[in-house]
Amino acid sequence: MGSASAQEFVGALDARLRAGENVAVATVVRIEGSASAKPGAKSIVDAQGRTVFGWIGGGCAESTVRDVAREVLADGSSRLIRLDLDDEVLGVGMPCGGYMEIYIEAMMQAPKLLVLGHGVIAETLVSFADALGFHTTVNDALATPEAFPQADVRVTQDPDYAKAECDARTYVVIATQHKSDYEALQRVLRQAPAYVGLVASRKRSALVLERLHEDGMPLELLRRVAAPAGLDVGAVTPQEIALSIFAEIVQRWRGARTTGRPLMEVKGVQISDAGVEVPEGPLESAKCPS
Repeated sequence: MGSASAQEFVGALDARLRAGENVAVATVVRIEGSASAKPGAKSIVDAQGRTVFGWIGGGCAESTVRDVAREVLADGSSRLIRLDLDDEVLGVGMPCGGYMEIYIEAMMQAPKLLVLGHGVIAETLVSFADALGFHTTVNDALATPEAFPQADVRVTQDPDYAKAECDARTYVVIATQHKSDYEALQRVLRQAPAYVGLVASRKRSALVLERLHEDGMPLELLRRVAAPAGLDVGAVTPQEIALSIFAEIVQRWRGARTTGRPLMEVKGVQISDAGVEVPEGPLESAKCPS
């Protein structure tokens, strides 16, 4: 880990996460030939691409890791990159030579699920969210410990959703069973959450959104509403509907690199008359800029 100890690294990472920052951690996992950093060397890169702790090599390595770190933080993914150091020229005109493999992973704040409403769909959503490490809040008069044992926060005295707080890391699902759809959307939309899903029929969704627009809600905010919420997976039961909604949340959470297509089409083993073909792994190659 270079001159920094493991304790210093953990302390620096913990401080950034406690401050509410999302950061990327770059770790040198393998080197071939001449490279300044050794396997195990780590650095922490913030969302602006600045190295805020550690060192994994100068020049090409640092510049490329910063660029990839920004991409990783943008979509929440992790990547293993292979750097060709033959293209890097030092100040004395000597190439480094060799390769470095660096694993870059996103260290993100836990996403949050805010459910406005109650019922089997709401209960199942909270169960999924708990399993995936979301911080969950349920706001409803019937948000009892018995109905929502896995919720981190239960708000039961808020009929107008005045206490419904959300931010860019919050995924909101409105499941008020049509009683307070209008009020719930009016409260959360202007707070710009990561996702807003309305559990309603197509007709009901249109009526609520039309009323909001007539009352002055900008169209650009209304376009952010997934109405009806969920992906088209043929869901019928409340549990299946909750699954389709949470699948949509995960797709938003993971960002633009997702396709929504079956994995067998995107990453599956290819079987042809010639035999079985295994797709290539996730290793990405990169050359140092000249």
